[in-house]
Amino acid sequence: MSVTINREFKDRLFKFIFGREENKEYILSLYNALNSSNYTNPDDIEINTLEDVVYISMKNDVSFLLDSYLSLWEQQSTFNPNMPLRGLMYFGKFYSAYVEPEDRKGRLYSKSRLMIPTPRFVVFYTGSEKQDPVTELKLSDAFINPDKTGNFEWTATMYNLNDGKNDELLKKCRLLGDYMHLINLVNEFKAENLPAAEAVDMAVKQCISEGVLDEFLKKHRAEVADMFLTEFDEKAYWRGAHDEGFDEGFGKGKEEGLAEGLAGLVCDGLLALSEAAKRSGMTEEEFKAYLAEYEKRNA
Repeated sequence: MSVTINREFKDRLFKFIFGREENKEYILSLYNALNSSNYTNPDDIEINTLEDVVYISMKNDVSFLLDSYLSLWEQQSTFNPNMPLRGLMYFGKFYSAYVEPEDRKGRLYSKSRLMIPTPRFVVFYTGSEKQDPVTELKLSDAFINPDKTGNFEWTATMYNLNDGKNDELLKKCRLLGDYMHLINLVNEFKAENLPAAEAVDMAVKQCISEGVLDEFLKKHRAEVADMFLTEFDEKAYWRGAHDEGFDEGFGKGKEEGLAEGLAGLVCDGLLALSEAAKRSGMTEEEFKAYLAEYEKRNA
């Protein structure tokens, strides 16, 4: 398989723009646009993104605290109905760390209520499937037995960033609009069957000439290009995962092929590590070690 467009390039670019300490003003701009707020001090933002979260592999998220609100942003180029579950697991990981200090851990078992930051989970959708402008994804939709009481719910609010869906949001946060313009240009040049490197280069050059992300692209042009070009495209990835993983793994009993396919599903948040370990015939600890090696090979 030839090197083409990185299947996770949008995620990585999103985090590169909106998830770095030196770009807090970008985070604040998008936060204000989303919440109709008027915060002015980027230093009030405390970035706390959790890396390499086991079981969900959310490496491309942006998580931060502002005014006792805990926001988690995730960019998705493919619709994923499991985002509420992924978010619940992520926030659970954060809250577990939040109460770890002794002054909070003791209060967790006391008679006084332990106050925690209010969660906000937002998904930015940039894929090609038709989706509503705003969708509230509910955890309860995944319950095997419907919760008739309605006492437990967890949601993810998904914003469709494609043309005509949330143009007002893209205008309120110009950087988000510029980000989508770059993504759209790359997709347009890809559709013309241009080589990947040429498509990316043309998109970057056009953005700079149009004043779109121009200063950012001039400063980080090499990093941005690398994000686009370092891995296989999504279609090639899934074809390889299916052919080498499931066909060979299940059909021919080739254990390495099966493990490769299962590891890919775990990394994409589509399969729990415990289930992958069970299907592969490994213990969870053995599969966790295999997964670490798999991620190194595909980093």
